[in-house]
Amino acid sequence: MAGLYSGWNRAWVAIIGVLVMTVPAAAQQRDPFYWLGEINKASAVMVVESGIVPKELGARIADAVRRVTAAGDRPGALRSGNYLVIEDALIKNGGPDMTRLHSGRSRQDIGATIQRLAIRDDLLEALDRLNGVRGALLALAQKYPNAIIPAYTWGVQAQPITLGHYLTAYLSAFTRDAERVREAYARINLSPLGAAALGTSSFPVDRPRLAQLLGFDGVVENSLDANQISPIDTGAEAAGIASTSALTIGTFIADITQQYAETKPWFLLTEGELTGTSSIMPQKRNPSGLVFLRAQASTVIGHAQTFLLVAHNVAAGMSDYKPFINATQGDQPNNVVRELVDLLDGFRALIGTLAFDEARALAEVNADYSTTTELADTLQREADVPFRVGHHFASELVNFGRARDLKPSDIPYAEAQRIYLEAAATFKLPNPNLPLSEAAFRRALTPENMVNASQGLGGPQPAEVARMISGQATRLQSDRNWLDDQRRKLKDASTALDAAFAALHSQ
Repeated sequence: MAGLYSGWNRAWVAIIGVLVMTVPAAAQQRDPFYWLGEINKASAVMVVESGIVPKELGARIADAVRRVTAAGDRPGALRSGNYLVIEDALIKNGGPDMTRLHSGRSRQDIGATIQRLAIRDDLLEALDRLNGVRGALLALAQKYPNAIIPAYTWGVQAQPITLGHYLTAYLSAFTRDAERVREAYARINLSPLGAAALGTSSFPVDRPRLAQLLGFDGVVENSLDANQISPIDTGAEAAGIASTSALTIGTFIADITQQYAETKPWFLLTEGELTGTSSIMPQKRNPSGLVFLRAQASTVIGHAQTFLLVAHNVAAGMSDYKPFINATQGDQPNNVVRELVDLLDGFRALIGTLAFDEARALAEVNADYSTTTELADTLQREADVPFRVGHHFASELVNFGRARDLKPSDIPYAEAQRIYLEAAATFKLPNPNLPLSEAAFRRALTPENMVNASQGLGGPQPAEVARMISGQATRLQSDRNWLDDQRRKLKDASTALDAAFAALHSQ
C-alpha cells in the first residue's frame, strides 16, 4: 500500500516569489536549490557572452557558483531556495563582484523560472505515469476485447457492452489528458528569465540565450506577463489537468466499488496489499485500495481548487497565489501535478490487481432485461413495427418477467405473443400477431446478438472495438515517443549548459 500513501506523506519544497525554505541535501535533488544552481550557471554563461561582465570575472563567478553548488550537495547540507542566501554564499566565495551575476535579474523572474522548470518536470512525469496507466488498461482490453459486461445509466443496468468497449472509453479520456499535458507543456516550456521584476532592465540580457541554455523552447515575450500574469493561468491549466485525470480515476473507482455490494462481483481486487480484512467479520475482504485511492483523487481535486480560490481576484504582482502552485498541504506548498503523479502510480498498481470474471459478467447481463432495446429495434428493422410500439411491447414484457422472477430467456413464447397482441391493440395495428418466430425472438434478447448487431461508429461490436484498441495503441506509442523526445532535448540542453559553463573556467 506504500505507493498509495506516498502522495499524502511527501513534503515538497518550492520557491515561488518570496517563499523561502531550506531542506536537507538528502531530499529531492531537483529542488529549488538545484534549479537556482542551473539558473546561475546559465546566467554566468550569458553575462560573459553578452559582454555584461569580462571573461576573467566570468571565470571567477563560475568558480563561485560551482563552490556554492558543491557545498549544497554535501551530505547533511542545507539547500536554500532563497536567492539572497545563495548570493551571500557567492559573495563569501568571491567578493561583491559576484553580484554582477544578477545583472538584469530579479527574484521575481528567478521564481517564475523555477516554477516553470519544476512544473515542466512534473508534467513529463505525469505523462509518463499516464502512459503507464494507458498501457495497463490497453493490455486488459486486448485480453478480453469481446467479453460481455453490463453498462449502467442512472445506476441501473442499461445495455450490454464489451470489456474492450468499456476500457477504450477510459483510454479515450486518459488520451485526452495526455493531449492536455502536451499542449500545456508547450505553454509552460517558455522562459521568464531576464524579465527582471517585470519591466526588464538596461542591461543587454539575452533572454533567448538563457532560454536555450535551460532547455526552454522559447521565452514568455511580455516581461510583465512572464512573472506576474502567466503564473495564474498556467497554474490553473496544470491544476485542471490534475483535476480531469482525478475525476476519471474517481469514476472508474466508483464503478468497481459499486460491484463490491454484489455477492459475487465480476471485477475483484486480487487478495493482497490492496485488500484488507475486518477485525470482527472473517468473511470480509475489504477493497481498501479502492477506498484510499478514491480519497487520494479527492485530495488532488481539492488542492486544485485551492489554487483557483487563492488566485481569484488577486491583482497582478501580488504574491498570494505564488506559494500555492498549484495547491497546499498543511503549511507546505505542494504542486498538485506531483500529487497526480502519485495518484497515477497508485491507479496503475490497482489495475494490475484487477481480476475479471467473464462468465459472472455475462450472467449479470442475462439476469436482467438490458437487451430489450434490441428487441424493439429488431421489430422495427425486420418487421416494420414502429419503434414506440416495439418499445411498449418490450416494456410490458419486462413487467411480466420481473413480476414472475423470470429471466428474459425464461419467458414463454406464448406469453410474448399474448403481450404483443395487447400492445398491437393499444396502438390499433392492423396485424396483431408477433411478427417474430420463437427463434428470432430468443435471438433478439441475447446480449451476444445485441452487441454484434451494433453498427454505429464507436460501438461495442467486435470490429469497432478492435479498431479502437488499435487506435489507442497507436496514440499511446506516439505519446511515448514524444515523451522520449522531450526528455532527450532536456538532457541535451543540460549537457550543453554544463559544457558552456565549464568553458568559463578556462577563460
